[in-house]
Amino acid sequence: MSLTFYGGVNEIGGNKILVDSNDSSNPSKNNISSLFLDFGMSFSKAGDYFSEFLQPRKLNGIMDFVEFGLLPKIKGIYREDYLKHCGINSYDKPTVDGVLLSHAHMDHSAYIHHLREDIPIFMRKESEIILNVLEETGKTSFAEIINLKKTFHYVPKKRGEGYTKLKGDDSNIPRDIVTVKPYSPFEINGFEITSIPVDHSLPGSSAYFLENDNEAIVYTGDIRFHGRNKAFSDKFVVEAGKFNPSIMLCEGTRINENSKGTEEDIEVKATNLIKNHKGLAIVNFPIRDLDRLITFYNVAKNTDRILAINSKQAYMLNLLEKEKNTLKDKYPNLNDSNIVVYFPRRVQGLISGEHYVCFDNDWKILDSSDEEVKKEYPKWEREFLEEENYITYKDLRKEPANYIFRCDFFELNQLIDIKPSNGLYIHSLTEPFNEEMEIDFKRVENWLKHFNLLPYHPMHVSGHASGEEIIDMIRKISPEKLYPIHTTHIESFDILKDDGIKVVHPELKK
Repeated sequence: MSLTFYGGVNEIGGNKILVDSNDSSNPSKNNISSLFLDFGMSFSKAGDYFSEFLQPRKLNGIMDFVEFGLLPKIKGIYREDYLKHCGINSYDKPTVDGVLLSHAHMDHSAYIHHLREDIPIFMRKESEIILNVLEETGKTSFAEIINLKKTFHYVPKKRGEGYTKLKGDDSNIPRDIVTVKPYSPFEINGFEITSIPVDHSLPGSSAYFLENDNEAIVYTGDIRFHGRNKAFSDKFVVEAGKFNPSIMLCEGTRINENSKGTEEDIEVKATNLIKNHKGLAIVNFPIRDLDRLITFYNVAKNTDRILAINSKQAYMLNLLEKEKNTLKDKYPNLNDSNIVVYFPRRVQGLISGEHYVCFDNDWKILDSSDEEVKKEYPKWEREFLEEENYITYKDLRKEPANYIFRCDFFELNQLIDIKPSNGLYIHSLTEPFNEEMEIDFKRVENWLKHFNLLPYHPMHVSGHASGEEIIDMIRKISPEKLYPIHTTHIESFDILKDDGIKVVHPELKK
């Protein structure tokens, strides 16, 4: 058994850990048994070279990423279209047996985009739903996690001579997505694997047990003990101790920090702030953090208000609702009277019923049910226009005290339409921790100042366990060897040597 770390070492995120029971450097062998634990993006390393306006080029396949060490140089794992476009031959079969995805955050999943479609990606159903929503509703260049779209392919024109680029459904190739069920062991080429639910800041988060004849490995993924699913993490610790691991791979994002409250604390604090407020309450929380959505949904009920979410979150809730018989967690239903979908003006702004369009020299306003209005929104979004539980800025402007408006950084321009007076702003995200984030947040503060929403109210709890919780967890599980990952403070784990645990500082494979 060998562990090779291609990310997640001396950094937070970027996990790409190869667990190998043979020599994966020799693809000619037929008995290789190897798995990746996550295949995520390193935000810190990518930020060293790229930014919002300087991005890797799709025309260069994977080579821009390989140039700066963002993707490992491993043969037989990358998608054929990217390789052949750059004159690189691909292997007939993949040289790894799969990827075990811990959860759907980009620092664990984003670079799956570059992998072959025939490498199985194992994940919980909630992660599949979240990634599917992000893929279908997003516009980023490198986000093909659930489906791969053939690039650089041409087909003969249906009429006339010549070729046209392959696109649409014809270019779509579903990846080999394997849904894993909690506490239901399965085998992959000599490994027995079990997915263990843990508490984190989005649904479907999973730790993994891996076992073969040589080793028993525990991989925590990202974990915390202060969310609405704390019981998941508590049970994981008990079961991991029974598993008697020889190796533990443990995240340490907050190894040098103490506890800073719970989701329930945010609910109480936000309720007390909003209950006597007479104007619009505006809150920003992560789109995938459905624990936080439940928090502000509860706040809305506690304060006789309605939570207005965007259509991406509504789409996510709809898909989760369809799986409610198989998923343990229950989330708000869009038919609930305390939740609505906010629709912004798009394209020509026709949904507002205030803008005229010209038909044969006849200027008129269209009804929101008109097909021309619906065409201003993508197909996945139009279904919400068929329902009665959507609102526009006119509703927030008319009855601001009736709503809690979820508004992220990309939706701040909605404030121009809403024109909030006597509003309050709750920042329910992590505070800026580097220069780039500070610059971005300074821009946010300019918006808040313009609309008299300062001072803002920070209310956030982390998606990661505190240092004392991490140390206590490891002592209870008591592995023979510990590999600290997903941390910039590996040395803080050395205290566990006094407990007889061998603490190994992993080295990043160049």
